[in-house]
Amino acid sequence: MPGALLMVFYLILGIVIFFVVIYFIPFNLWITAKFSSVKVGLLELVFMRIRKVPPGVIVNELITATKAGLDLTSQDLETHYLAGGNVPNVIKALISADKANINLTFKQATAIDLAGRDVFEAVQISVNPQVINTPSVAAVAADGIQLIAKARVTVRANIQQLVGGAGEETILARVGEGIVTSIGSAKTHKEVLANPDNISKLVLARGLDAGTAFEILSIDIADVDVGANIGAKLQIDQASADLKVAEAKAEERRAMAVALEQEMKAKAVEARSRVIEAEAEIPKAMAEAFRNGNMGIMDYYKMKNIQADTEMRDSIAGTDKEQRKADKS
Repeated sequence: MPGALLMVFYLILGIVIFFVVIYFIPFNLWITAKFSSVKVGLLELVFMRIRKVPPGVIVNELITATKAGLDLTSQDLETHYLAGGNVPNVIKALISADKANINLTFKQATAIDLAGRDVFEAVQISVNPQVINTPSVAAVAADGIQLIAKARVTVRANIQQLVGGAGEETILARVGEGIVTSIGSAKTHKEVLANPDNISKLVLARGLDAGTAFEILSIDIADVDVGANIGAKLQIDQASADLKVAEAKAEERRAMAVALEQEMKAKAVEARSRVIEAEAEIPKAMAEAFRNGNMGIMDYYKMKNIQADTEMRDSIAGTDKEQRKADKS
């Protein structure tokens, strides 16, 4: 009985050791690499397992690269994998670039991949240009008419600028700026509508792809619509503002006139009060003149006659004025 248990133990141990050996020593991959003329050692595959690098990915991609005529080593692919790169994508990009006669080195491809860009897609865009549709761009011509333009920008990837180069957003922003400048420099909106290709030529001549990850091949104006009359609206707004300023100044002058009138009325009331006060002193002055002998009784009667004559003249003048007013009415 103990012998049977020992035999089972040895059998299980042998099976475990067999699978461990098969896992750490991938003979099938090594044989496949040998028949594919790929130089990779069996011990090297074991070390890949220890470094937690999948030997299947490295060997299969190395075989693909070798068959495509690329001079790469397992160390190159393993280093890129350990750096967090996408090895199959890089190999596909290198093969596509080689077939399309695009100068793309393994170092450039891995740098683009590690920068977060899809290097294979970049090669495809370089081979087959991509069309980017700009959003509606509103601009105002010199005659004040607003134009709304849409453009189609044909670009291809600039492999040399993919690392550190600006993306599609920068291209769209620069094209939009160029459209605004082109429309704004036109004398009339009719000039733009008659020759929309002038916008494309002007924008394309500005070198808007400098410092970007793309190369602009063409800019085509897809649509130009007439918008609002911005110039007339601005003139109306300016006239309204000028009117409000004029009304404010007129109100200020009216307020100053009212204040001046009130001031003059106050001065007139003050003058009348002074006259009344002075007239109140006349009897006292006359009494004092009688006591001092400076004024006689005949002088007093003469003064009264003059005063009565003056009052009669004023009364007659006032009656004439009222009569003239009644006649006019």
